[in-house]
Amino acid sequence: MELDERLFEGLDLNSLLTLLIVYEERGVTRAAHRLKIKQPAVSNTLARLRCRFHDPLFERHARGLRPTPRATELIHRLAPALMEIQQVLSDTVPIHFTRINE
Repeated sequence: MELDERLFEGLDLNSLLTLLIVYEERGVTRAAHRLKIKQPAVSNTLARLRCRFHDPLFERHARGLRPTPRATELIHRLAPALMEIQQVLSDTVPIHFTRINE
């Protein structure tokens, strides 16, 4: 499969992580705390994702946020990819270059 770079335009990988954390935490404030960012940043990210995916993604509920069917579908498809990226990043060991004496 060949990458279509156009699909990535204007998308930050961290926004997909934010979506996953909001899904897991079922709340913007809890997600912000977990991500160590301010609540408005999470809200702004969700607003951009709502536009991107043409879906509200979450609905307010007595116990927090309830994901829409579209959000659940996205999470089920994105979570494995994010876990794979995490694995690649954790397997990466910094390479220290040494200068060769001439």
